[in-house]
Amino acid sequence: MNRREFIEKSALAAGGVLLSASGAKAGNSQAKGEQAGSEQAKTEQANSANAADNKDSKKDMKVLLINGSPRPKGNTSIALAEVAKQLEKNGIESETVWVGNKAVRGCIACNKCKEKPGACVFNDDVCNSISAKFAECDALIVGSPVYWGQPNGAVLSVIQRAFYSNGGAIAGKPAAAIAVCRRGGATATFEALNMPFQMMNMPVVTSQYWNIVYGREAGQAALDKEGMQTMRTLANNMAWMLKATEGKPAPGRGEEPWEPMHFIR
Repeated sequence: MNRREFIEKSALAAGGVLLSASGAKAGNSQAKGEQAGSEQAKTEQANSANAADNKDSKKDMKVLLINGSPRPKGNTSIALAEVAKQLEKNGIESETVWVGNKAVRGCIACNKCKEKPGACVFNDDVCNSISAKFAECDALIVGSPVYWGQPNGAVLSVIQRAFYSNGGAIAGKPAAAIAVCRRGGATATFEALNMPFQMMNMPVVTSQYWNIVYGREAGQAALDKEGMQTMRTLANNMAWMLKATEGKPAPGRGEEPWEPMHFIR
């Protein structure tokens, strides 16, 4: 083999080595690219699955609104409707129930409900149908017109009997009261409605002012601009509390037993 043939063969051999190395490098890059793509696809798939799980596990929260007026479409209804509309904007469901305009029994302290908890022994009015909804809701708002400086007697009877007979289903859940009046007595009514909530470890949701709306004739409540804004603020705060707590009731005293102490012993 002469010198010229040796140089040509050497050049061909070197070219083959370079091509082989280049091909191997390209193959490795392609493999790494495919592996990275596969890992990214797995990550995206896992993220999608987690998002789907979170969406499925996210609790749909609902507020029960009680219209304590004997007038189904009066000013109390307008106030509650403003709350419901704002709750919906915050992604919170609501259901409004009406105490009606038929007779509602008062509690007679018979304690029959303690023998069979969950319902009042009297089943001939709206009390049990309303308290049956306690388990389904995550919060409660009670609205009432002002009568003689007090809430409507029917809604007071419903709350007293429902809380006493089925209080375990509503205890610890956020609550708020709304008073609707012509002129005066609203703060006394507002306070009376809030009293049962505080005995049931229910966090009381506030607004920018006391939850009071003014109006005498049907429809006039809608003209109370500050009152309507107060209702919307109440709804915003209620939605915030439900989301912040994930709809979990307040713990109250937990496992600690009740320590009753009577004034006269």
